[in-house]
Amino acid sequence: MTRVLVLNGPNLGSLGRREPELYGGRSLAEVDTDLRERAAAMGVDIRTEQRNSEGELIDLIEAETGHADALVINPGAFSHTSVALLDALRAFPGVVVEIHLTNTFQRESYRKVMLTAEAADSVILGLGVAGYAVALEAATRMLRERRELTQ
Repeated sequence: MTRVLVLNGPNLGSLGRREPELYGGRSLAEVDTDLRERAAAMGVDIRTEQRNSEGELIDLIEAETGHADALVINPGAFSHTSVALLDALRAFPGVVVEIHLTNTFQRESYRKVMLTAEAADSVILGLGVAGYAVALEAATRMLRERRELTQ
């Protein structure tokens, strides 16, 4: 069975309460429930985690290396600042899909630089919470295509 790790970075635990005009009114718990249902329908095992600490996100990536086939990550603000997280993502051998709820290119200039995106196989921007399902589907499709190429 395909296993996908879904990571959410800083401030995403406040989803639904923090700036709903930008990020929407759904909580992260609601997003996780929807994503688990979608994953079950696809026959995919997922683990979802949210951390405000850069080091804890890196620890989770390292712990899942060799267990998870793909990683869907919303690194939040760490996308724009963290070389350490970039390095951890580069070391992850599976598919990496980065997601941001907003289109960062329509926001402040510092959000237009996305360091972590350098390690991503795909980046999804601006779809709101619907982007998580798109990211899950993209990750599993890319995994399937990689497996077909190696057979």
